Amino acid sequence: MSLALPSAPLAPATLHLPARSAASQQDMDVVNATPFSVNSTDLLRGQKAVEITHNGAVYRLQATRLGKLILTK
Repeated sequence: MSLALPSAPLAPATLHLPARSAASQQDMDVVNATPFSVNSTDLLRGQKAVEITHNGAVYRLQATRLGKLILTK
């Protein structure tokens, strides 16, 4: 599965995921499928942190100096 990421280096990141039909989403909920993988460097794009919106809430994904990731609400 491929991801389309914007090319602007300092613009706010928007991750565009492939659309799923309602039937395929139901199938994914029922079947314990392997989730697709996203590299953290693709999400962070050279920045220390990125904001992620999920169900109306904003989360912050931050990389530490020790190479760990922290997700906070």
